[in-house]
Amino acid sequence: MPIVKLKHQSRWILGALAVLFVGWLVFTFATNQNIRWSEVAHYLFFPKIIDGIWVTILISILATVVGLVLGVILAVMKLSHNPVLNWFATLYIWFFRGTPVLVQLIFWYNLAFLFPKLIIQIPFTNIGYMWDTNEVMTGFNAALLGLGLNLAAYFAETVRAGIQAVDKGQTEAAYALGMTPGKRMTKIVLPQALRIIIPPTGNEFISMLKTTSLVYVVAGNDLMTNASQIYKQNNLIMELLIVASLWYMVMTAIATFLQSKLETRFGAEAVRLVRKPGVLTRAADARKANAAVKLDNSTDNADSALSGKDHS
Repeated sequence: MPIVKLKHQSRWILGALAVLFVGWLVFTFATNQNIRWSEVAHYLFFPKIIDGIWVTILISILATVVGLVLGVILAVMKLSHNPVLNWFATLYIWFFRGTPVLVQLIFWYNLAFLFPKLIIQIPFTNIGYMWDTNEVMTGFNAALLGLGLNLAAYFAETVRAGIQAVDKGQTEAAYALGMTPGKRMTKIVLPQALRIIIPPTGNEFISMLKTTSLVYVVAGNDLMTNASQIYKQNNLIMELLIVASLWYMVMTAIATFLQSKLETRFGAEAVRLVRKPGVLTRAADARKANAAVKLDNSTDNADSALSGKDHS
């Protein structure tokens, strides 16, 4: 009996409607007389826009690193049997997840209203340093501090879930070997939890790339800040917003590609177990193989010499 494939006419109809809608949307924007596409092309590689892109990437990377480091510390504190550390971590996560990022950015940028001077001093002495808060809390530093501290609260929950996903038998085995809690966490639990922690880190980084657009309220010289400064001068609002959107989509596409590589390497247990060894591991294996071959050759030569003596 010949096999006749089932025809899905509804799929073709819905697909055609979707293509028509997207085509109409692109045509509407492309032929809109109020958008000057020549200006979009002009500002697409404008030096100030390129500088803003690098600042956006730098803020995203540094804020992600700060958030990840603090997130690991907070996750360990929350899982600690010390009630004070557990309470502090819970309060931190609740506060930074409960307040908007925009409010936090404005707060750090205007910290000078509360503390005009930042002082680090040895207690009961006059030894220390003092800085002007307005000079320290620039737009870049306020953005880095606000985004990093906020991201740490979300990373803390991700790291906590990764730690709790490690089998309890690993912890019991570490205790049986006489490991301290700190050594158990750094040598046994965290390396295995990376399989769960690393893939969501890519999602947070992609989200951070777009969250940096809020930095324009503190003049952090990022992509959105520079684009807004340009369109405030020439009134090309839509054109500069299109330029910023295109660059955000490019950065997101690159970050998504890198995230897929991370998920391929760390996302599944089977992939993690069969992934290729690193360069150093391969070099060490090659040295061991060469040493084994030399040892076999020397053994064969010795056996041949002994057999020759026996024949003589």
